[in-house]
Amino acid sequence: MTGPRARVAADPLWRAVGLLDVRWRRVVWAVVLGTLSLGSAVGLAAAAAWLIARASQMPPVLTLSVAVVGVRAFGISRGVFRYLERLASHDVALRGMASLRANLYTALAQGSPAALVGLRRGDLLARVGADVDAVGDVVVRAFVPAGVALAVSVGSVVLVGAFLPAAGVALALCLLLAAVVAPWLSARSAREVEARGATTRAAMTATTLEILEESGPLAVSGRLGTRLDDLRATDRALARVTDDGARPAGVAAGIAALAVGLAVLASLLLGIPAVTAGTLAPVELSVIVFTPLAVFEAANTLPAAAVQLHRSRQAAARVVGLLDAPATVPGRTASPAHGVGEGDDDGDGDAPGRARDPRTSLVLDDVAAGWPGTGRTVVEGVDLTLAPGRAVAVVGPSGVGKTTLLATAAGLVPEVAGRVLLDGAPTADLPREDAAHGVVLVAEDGHVFDTTVLENLRVARGDVTTEEAEAALRAVGLDPWLAALPDGLETLLGPDATTVSGGERRRLLVARALLSPAPLLLLDEPVEHLDAAGADALVRHLVATTRAAQDRRGVVLATHRLSALEAVDEVLLLGVPDGAPDGAPARVVARGTHAELLALPVYRWALDQEAPAVR
Repeated sequence: MTGPRARVAADPLWRAVGLLDVRWRRVVWAVVLGTLSLGSAVGLAAAAAWLIARASQMPPVLTLSVAVVGVRAFGISRGVFRYLERLASHDVALRGMASLRANLYTALAQGSPAALVGLRRGDLLARVGADVDAVGDVVVRAFVPAGVALAVSVGSVVLVGAFLPAAGVALALCLLLAAVVAPWLSARSAREVEARGATTRAAMTATTLEILEESGPLAVSGRLGTRLDDLRATDRALARVTDDGARPAGVAAGIAALAVGLAVLASLLLGIPAVTAGTLAPVELSVIVFTPLAVFEAANTLPAAAVQLHRSRQAAARVVGLLDAPATVPGRTASPAHGVGEGDDDGDGDAPGRARDPRTSLVLDDVAAGWPGTGRTVVEGVDLTLAPGRAVAVVGPSGVGKTTLLATAAGLVPEVAGRVLLDGAPTADLPREDAAHGVVLVAEDGHVFDTTVLENLRVARGDVTTEEAEAALRAVGLDPWLAALPDGLETLLGPDATTVSGGERRRLLVARALLSPAPLLLLDEPVEHLDAAGADALVRHLVATTRAAQDRRGVVLATHRLSALEAVDEVLLLGVPDGAPDGAPARVVARGTHAELLALPVYRWALDQEAPAVR
């Protein structure tokens, strides 16, 4: 399909507007109310001009009564209709923003996690925050003003043309100058300015969020000053973008003012000869001269509407970019959203007693893994089989590829080579619900939401009861912490759990995973930030869940700690083989039980070096 219809369908703005779920009848109603408001302003100018001119002739007072009432009515109705138009247009915009966010979250949950790989958290926040707002603003600041300007301009030209056709034509030409040339100039300059502005605002949001959330680690590493310098540089860049956008806006405003002056001057030059010739009454001359002063109020909003159109298009491109992750493997279906990591997050109320299929299995067959876009394979040649009742540990030094391997096994990241199969089917090809009920990844940086403890646990399953929540917290050793909370399960945790310690946060994430319906759990560093005794106890409990008669699970633990791994069925030691060149991918250099691997000097040395972690 080619032509205008194809271009409209491919326009990111129209795609994003489709996600707004706009009810166009409401938009039309907002345009009607806006037209009545500005129409009242035009009527007020015309009626007032006639009244003043006619009153100067000192006619009987009764001949002025209709005009007096009209002036009062137009003055009152202008404010009333403007208020109603604001209510209607903002109702459309706010409903649309809410719908767009809901549709965006749903699409992200059901789409490819690869869309989020490589995005800084601040950039993601900007896209689902300010960019969504900018898309919603296109209704209030572009569509409605354009519709109002068109209706009011046509009506005003007809009104002036009824008194003097030549003056109506002159007004129409001046309106074209203000409503077409000035917006075109603004739109032309806005293309580049708004593209730079959207990128710069996103960078500022990302840098600000990083500084606010990671100020401690940045200060310790000595990078806080650098990040503050980056923020200042971004602020200066945003100021330059704003200045660059102000120049064409000033030129457009000058053109609009020139159009008003030309319209008034043309009315005088055409009207005075008409009065002299007797084809136009002197009182009517005042109407055709003063009316343009109010008419251009509608046209003068169009340059800003053109800028908003481009701003919204740039924002829409960034929003749609979240939904259009490039396919890293031709023909593959996007990975299901279970990779977001916390199980049944759709809130569909899965029964707490949902039976887990004991036949569920996850198979990694000669898998190579790497993050998309980097072009680098970090780990390769991994074979692993996981089923309920089996516990496997993946160990190795930091940066060896444990996290990447688990993300690939969960379907978050497509495998570079080999196969990842869930019950014999490629994980990335499974429907979202099937995959989410099969395998869950608990990421090391899993998100804790700014809501209550109970609602954070319900991310795993929408119908978690208070009894189940308390049991899960007790299972991971958080019962003393829960007892100390001021409101128990109803205690608010703050943004990203900034009110809890690192160890408590990690235990909370594990408790959430245990409440999910999935029979297979992939846990990335579940005991980080825990003291040695607490870490070993948690590992043993997680392994014990694989043996539970009523609730058998399969568990993969990616961990640095080795002291409690005697409980697992198999340990995979990742490392770069001796003699491999720099940058070579890691492989499984040894595998077996904990007792068997103790015979390896490197494994025994790592175990001997373990020190109690800091709570």
